Amino acid sequence: MSGPTPLLDLFKRGEVDRDVRMQAAEGALAPRAHEQLAILVLLLEDRDAEIRTTADQTLTKIPEASLKAFLARRDVPVDLREFFADRGIFPDEMPPIELEADFDAPLIDTDPVGASDEDSDDERQSGVQALVTMNFPQRLKAAMKGSREVRAVLIRDPNKLIASSVLSSPKVSLPEVESFARMQNVSEDVLRIIATNRAWLKSYGIVLALTKNPKTPLAMSMSLMARLTNKDLQKLAVDRNVPEALRISARKKVVQASSGKG
Repeated sequence: MSGPTPLLDLFKRGEVDRDVRMQAAEGALAPRAHEQLAILVLLLEDRDAEIRTTADQTLTKIPEASLKAFLARRDVPVDLREFFADRGIFPDEMPPIELEADFDAPLIDTDPVGASDEDSDDERQSGVQALVTMNFPQRLKAAMKGSREVRAVLIRDPNKLIASSVLSSPKVSLPEVESFARMQNVSEDVLRIIATNRAWLKSYGIVLALTKNPKTPLAMSMSLMARLTNKDLQKLAVDRNVPEALRISARKKVVQASSGKG
């Protein structure tokens, strides 16, 4: 359950417009169960009274049995357990197997419709074409619930919330993240989110892609470069697409490695 939560981070920083906060308060904006609950609890303190009331009503609609089973998971934050304990809802002794297997699913979803990666090629293509006529709320939902092809388009969306929602999608895979890290037409925010996620940085392919991407903030590229193999450092040292400072630093590391061998 400790997956990336860029969408939740935007809510915490107060960078989400009212209409989107209202969608989340209604349960329509549902990435993962833990992210959804965290956002709903956060919205109980929203500056807008209607959003606070709506979020509270949505929380009360979640079946108590589902909540108790979810709270029994070992990776549920203590503060979330304490919040529901104050409401008289305590974890079950052991969560049902089916919930363990589907913890990415939201506990309540007032808009469950969305294309899956298992749809046919025609259905996926029609989903991509439909993006042209979608309004903001529809694109936002598609970012989290759409197909792989839809995510590949929306990760380049100029709106930070849309692109962040793609990275919050429980469907997004490591190969997709690596492909995003290679893109030079995504926002710097997307690359920052990827570069600060420990789980994703366990993938050498993602580390290499970020380091070689000229759009990655230089400080991040310099830090990630320390994890590259000598072979990739040699290539980086002569790569004209990356900042000169990165090339020079890579060249120094190559020379140091060669001196050490000697």
